[in-house]
Amino acid sequence: MAVHYRTRGFVIKKTDRGEADQLFTIYTKDFGKLEILGKAIRKIKSKLRGGIELFYLSEIEFIQGKTYKTLTDAILIESFSKIRKDLERLFVANKIAESLDDLVKGQEPDMRIWDLLNEVFQKIENLLKIENLKLKIIYYYFLWNFFSILGYKPELYHCSSCQKRLVPGIFYFSLDLGGVVCRRCVEKPKKSQAVSQDLVKTVRLLLNKDWRVLSKLKIDINSQRLLEKISQSYFDEILNKN
Repeated sequence: MAVHYRTRGFVIKKTDRGEADQLFTIYTKDFGKLEILGKAIRKIKSKLRGGIELFYLSEIEFIQGKTYKTLTDAILIESFSKIRKDLERLFVANKIAESLDDLVKGQEPDMRIWDLLNEVFQKIENLLKIENLKLKIIYYYFLWNFFSILGYKPELYHCSSCQKRLVPGIFYFSLDLGGVVCRRCVEKPKKSQAVSQDLVKTVRLLLNKDWRVLSKLKIDINSQRLLEKISQSYFDEILNKN
């Protein structure tokens, strides 16, 4: 007799298979990231299709088959309707889901990732006023705290090379050392990019999880571009290491 497993999960990806099946990538509370096959779920008469969809939080039940885990039950907990109806919210949710899928390999539960994912989806859903910067801040809030959970928390208070406390001046972010380096040490790391003091302060705020301050943060366009560049470069560096 097949063993049935039950848990809660966020659906972060779905792929059509064959004529009527779908393969769901789900980050679950109890098992971490799973790929679960919904057999015949695209058929109109399927009893499962109402309980599971991209960016749903669902209670799911599955069994382990020879090739795939197979979905046997799905109950909707939260549909995040505002995310699903708004392109800007949807874009940010998708970026978060793709980042999670790219960097989490294999099945291993982590309550810190679960809590962070739940937190950012609630923030995207419940943001009263749609502002592009605030939505982007939620993404970067997720990304840098996600890096930290994975063991790649950047050093932002001391030089990553000489370990001396950083003082106001010209900073560089070293991708290979995983943090800021001072001007004296910039020649040592192989991969470093100039960053502003404001960017360092912004990432510190993201990692301190001070949402009261972050929600009111004003970042000029050049600083936004720099934050995007450094975030993507560090993401790529971590992805290559994995």
